[in-house]
Amino acid sequence: MPVVIGTNHDEYRLFVAVIQFLGARVTAANYQSMIASTLSVPAATAAKIAAQYPLGRYPSPAVALGAVGTDAIFACHALTAEESLARYVPTYAYEFNDENAPELFLPPVGFPYGAAHASELPYLFSQTTVPRPVSFSAAQLRLAAAMKQDWTTMAKTGVPTAGWPRFTGTSQQMLSLVPPTPQVETDFSAQHHCAFWAPEP
Repeated sequence: MPVVIGTNHDEYRLFVAVIQFLGARVTAANYQSMIASTLSVPAATAAKIAAQYPLGRYPSPAVALGAVGTDAIFACHALTAEESLARYVPTYAYEFNDENAPELFLPPVGFPYGAAHASELPYLFSQTTVPRPVSFSAAQLRLAAAMKQDWTTMAKTGVPTAGWPRFTGTSQQMLSLVPPTPQVETDFSAQHHCAFWAPEP
């Protein structure tokens, strides 16, 4: 059975925002302790993770923690699943990459949500019955149309429309869902530090 599987580039930023709305703001001073509590790891491990995700690489501590959570909880586990599935069934992987996707659930939070958890949903599903439909730019409308075409064609035929390569463990090609037109990407593992998160042999 062919499979479509993927994640969003900034999955965990939504959860960082929830934490912030609950009163726990991420700062430079508590960054390592927030990593420790997010991933349930000891302080020494959190320090190693913070060195892999230094604050200077990100516009804010909240975005840095979002990257840690995205990679450790979502992205690299998805890559492992994609690699496993591809050994047995046709697998088509994607990463939703619209950094300006409308946020569905929460108000502005002081840092960009990016392509956060669930932000791909209005691109795929009709908004005619939702109480507050989101507004799309022209480029986002083109991306939404392409995504709907791909998912529909996949459901009908078992193969997405032309241009979405089959994922393999060697090539690791996947579709980057970026407006206005999806592109092929091959650097997902590097972008998300998946070698760092790989379990030790």
